[in-house]
Formats: sequence, structure tokens, C-alpha cells
Amino acid sequence: MINRDRKYDTSDFRRSERARMGRSDSTAILQKLFVTLAVSAVVIGLVLIGALIGRRKAFTDESTFVAGGVPSIVGSIETPTPTEAYVIPEYLEDSDLALAMWGELEPAANPVPHEHYPVRGIYLGPASNLEECFELAENSEINTFVIDLKEQDGVLYDTTNELALETSAVYGYYNLSEIVEQCHAHGIRVIGRIVCFKDPNLASAHPERAIRDSAGNVLQFNSEGGRAFLDPYNADNWEYLIEIAEEAIGRGVDEIQFDYIRFPTGGTVSGAEPYFGLEGTVPDKTEAINRFVRTARVRIQDTLGVPMSADVFGIILTSEYDGRNLGQDWYTIGLAGEDSVCPMIYPSHYAQGTVIGGITFDKPDLYPYDMMIAALSMGSSAWYQEGYCTVRPYVQAFTAYYLGEGNYLEYDYDAINAQIRAIQDMRLDEYILWNASVIYPEGNYGGNDDPEDV
Repeated sequence: MINRDRKYDTSDFRRSERARMGRSDSTAILQKLFVTLAVSAVVIGLVLIGALIGRRKAFTDESTFVAGGVPSIVGSIETPTPTEAYVIPEYLEDSDLALAMWGELEPAANPVPHEHYPVRGIYLGPASNLEECFELAENSEINTFVIDLKEQDGVLYDTTNELALETSAVYGYYNLSEIVEQCHAHGIRVIGRIVCFKDPNLASAHPERAIRDSAGNVLQFNSEGGRAFLDPYNADNWEYLIEIAEEAIGRGVDEIQFDYIRFPTGGTVSGAEPYFGLEGTVPDKTEAINRFVRTARVRIQDTLGVPMSADVFGIILTSEYDGRNLGQDWYTIGLAGEDSVCPMIYPSHYAQGTVIGGITFDKPDLYPYDMMIAALSMGSSAWYQEGYCTVRPYVQAFTAYYLGEGNYLEYDYDAINAQIRAIQDMRLDEYILWNASVIYPEGNYGGNDDPEDV
């Protein structure tokens, strides 16, 4: 043990050394000085070698770098650490025709990750019946409201967008910031819904943006109310829709949802065919829709960190033919990088005698659980692909009286919750209820977790 209280007499130490070695005082002093210098030289040499080795290691060994771009210190040398940028993978490739039409897809300059939020939502139109919906959310699983930012007749909130103000035919704009603030105060997230290419007012006011025939005449479509339709190939239309989304995000909206991202259905009033360009020079419809979704994703989700979702027809899960005509391909649209894809699987929208997976549904509206699970089963292989986004179905929450007596079911709470159970049985957990009248029965909306079903 070291005695830290002992005091050493250096003169006694030197005398004992001279006696033992039989040397003179001067000889001993010179020898000790020589040994001290030699030892110091060795120590200094070792320090220099260690520093050189450390410096070399700093530039060759990845373990010397600290995550997050913080410089690491090796000895007294500060070494720069390369910062690995957040990279957003692309799962879809553009064809040569797509590149010729739109050029390369420009990624976000400084992409940021977004946070996915598990949605159990209801549709509120232009923020209708807020108080009733707040009460429903407080007593159920509902955590999100979908509010219309733009419908087919134009923008519904207090926009400052000049093109929207010029062409929107809807009056009584609501204050978006106030609505969002109220929802957030109740713990409700807000999804802003934007109807995209079904915009007859804009298409009529600006023919260059509309679908036209080979002579340049604006076409009207029978199944779209006999009205004009925006051209999904036209990137100027994309820009307008993205600008609306960006403005809404600035007002506090938590997610952007694009609807009517498709081509029109049915024939034209005049009988003329739509003309998009010379044969062999135009990408197919699916590429146009996917490229719009990807472009919007870069601007909204990648750049601003705000989730983006896409609504699609439920029929595309079971019919590739319909999907190609609409430009909505179920197996690729979920690979466009958006946060979620929302198939509208409403039993009332299927024709009588529909066959899905070998099962014939004589009157589809009568089978809310079976229709939902059959459609999802047919399309389930899509979402097992690497990179496929979250699948969040829309649920029918309205009664289709228009189908005629005996052909429809009253969609009360049990019928609505049956569809949620089907979604859960397909190992999905998100949904949005749709009722254009914004009237929803009281209930928990927990599907299989609903205490009312236990």
C-alpha cells in the first residue's frame, strides 16, 4: 500500500545510491540525467506513433464516425463525418414515352420522413355537422375527419388561389384555419380531400386543360354528368392541384387526400374519341395517373413531411380491365410512394350478379361483410409487394335506396361495423366511413374489438 503521508529525503536517496554503486556524485548525476532523457524520448516517440495511427484510423475506419453527422475526435484531430441524406426509394420506373412527355421525376431537394398515422375516420364534406361528429368521435374509435378542400365544382374553403377563385362555382367558403383549429382542440386529425380531374368548370373555362377530340373540341362525358373533364396528362393541371394542397397544409391540414385521380368513364356526348396525341407517342393512362401521384408525393410528402393518400375505385381490385380504362392500376398505384391508398369498396356500387373469387353475389348491397372481404381478398397480393403503401378502405355508411326495394340493405351501425370487421379479418386496421349526408349512427366502430359485439 502506498503511504501518501511519507516525505522522502532526496539527499538520503542520492547518498545510498553512491554507496551502493561506488560511483562519484557527478557520475551518478550524469547517468541519471541520461536515463531520464532516454525515457522521455521513448515516451514522446510512442505518443507520436499513436497519434499517427489514430489519424489513419479516423479516415479508414467507419467505426470512428458518430451517427447523425457529429464529428468524432481522434486524439486532438477533428475529422469530418459524412451526413447520409434521407433517401426515398422509387418503386416505379418511367417508360421512354413518359420521360419524353414529362421528363425525369425531380426528387425533393431535402427530403424528410413523414409519420404514418393509423386512421379511423369519417367523411364530413365541407366540414358539416361538426358538433355531432365531435360527439361521435369522443365516444368511439373515430380519430380523423376528412373534409372537402375541393369538390368537382371548385374549391370550398377560403382560398387565395387565383385560378380557384376564377373558376370555382361554389359559394359560402368556410374558414379552413378555424375548422382545423377546432378539430385539433378535440384531438381530431384533419385530412383535406381534393377532387382532381373531375372539374367541369375549370375544363370549360380553360379548354387547353380539358380532354378534347382530335379537332380540339372540348368533350363532354355521358357518365360524368354530360360535362367536361380535365386532362390527366396535362402537368399544368397537376400543378394547380398541388398548389391547393400546399395552401391547405399552410392552414394546418394534417394529410392530403386526392380523389378522382382517374380518366372519365363511359362515352362522349358527341361520340368523338378523346385525343391525347399521336399513337406511339403517349404513355398509357396508368402511367399518367401514377406519375401525377408521384409528382404530388414529392412536393407534399417528401418535401413537407405531410402524408398523402389516394382514393381509387373499388372495382380495380377485381377488374384489371376497368383499372386500365380508368388509369388506376391496383398493383402499381400503391407503389407510387404515397402514405396510403383508399379503395372505395361500396357493396351498392357492384352490379347484381357480380362474381368475385368464384362467388356470385346476386344483390351485392345485401352482403356488407362478404363483399368487403371478397374484394380485399382478390386484391390482397398487391399489398404484399415491397414498397406497397398502407391500404385504408372507404366503408359504405349510407343506405342505397336508389337500388329499389329488395335490392338494398339499410346500412345501420351493424352493417357498417360488419365491413370494419371484414377489413380487420384481412389484417388491415384502417378505414374511413363515407356518407355524403354526414349522418352516422352512434357506436364504437371498433370492428371485432367492438364491445357491443362481444
